[in-house]
Amino acid sequence: MLGTKCYIDGSARDRALDSMESLIENDIGELTVSWGIDIRDDAFIHVTLTGADATAASNLLAETWGEIHASTERTDGEIYIGTLDSWDESGWTLDVGGEYVMIPASELGLGQGSPTQVRDRFGIVQHTPLRFIAGETPRLADSTRDQLYEWTRETGAGRVNVNSATRGEVRATINRAGHADDIVTVDRLGLLEQSVICTEDTDPPGLIASIGSYIRAELKCVLT
Repeated sequence: MLGTKCYIDGSARDRALDSMESLIENDIGELTVSWGIDIRDDAFIHVTLTGADATAASNLLAETWGEIHASTERTDGEIYIGTLDSWDESGWTLDVGGEYVMIPASELGLGQGSPTQVRDRFGIVQHTPLRFIAGETPRLADSTRDQLYEWTRETGAGRVNVNSATRGEVRATINRAGHADDIVTVDRLGLLEQSVICTEDTDPPGLIASIGSYIRAELKCVLT
């Protein structure tokens, strides 16, 4: 079970699955393996692998997307992945395959402010894959903290993070809104979670205002 979800419906869901199929083809297409993709009731993507290279393919997909582990499979002190489900004054709740892991506010490690304020400051949209360290009191993994801090320190004006759309759809939306020259690239965070890197001359809140009418999604900005 991959550490990314498909939570949209209708034709958009079909397009997302086509995109997932292409991404998996890119990851493991050269191996001797066949695969099938299913979406579980909790929206996580499950890939069935068969063939001589099934183990190698599984390892490659887990490295690229992360792998969801049930609580019975998790070991204290080890790093696992979940997706941001909800947040309140107590902390962030991650969806780990129909189970939920609460990262307390004290264990986010992302500076001052309430969990909601921290989410806003780092522009984290719902369903973003995040890594955590399992234990009696789970905490956000150092690799995830480092990634989020890097967003606020990198060259350029900042980022716009988007959910509910594939990377191709986000690129097409930006082009349709006339902002192709205002971005550097679009980083893929998950199947339906993207991070748009803005040029130095681009105003991330202004980009949100411009593309918001073209896309049904949560959009949040990160300022550098």
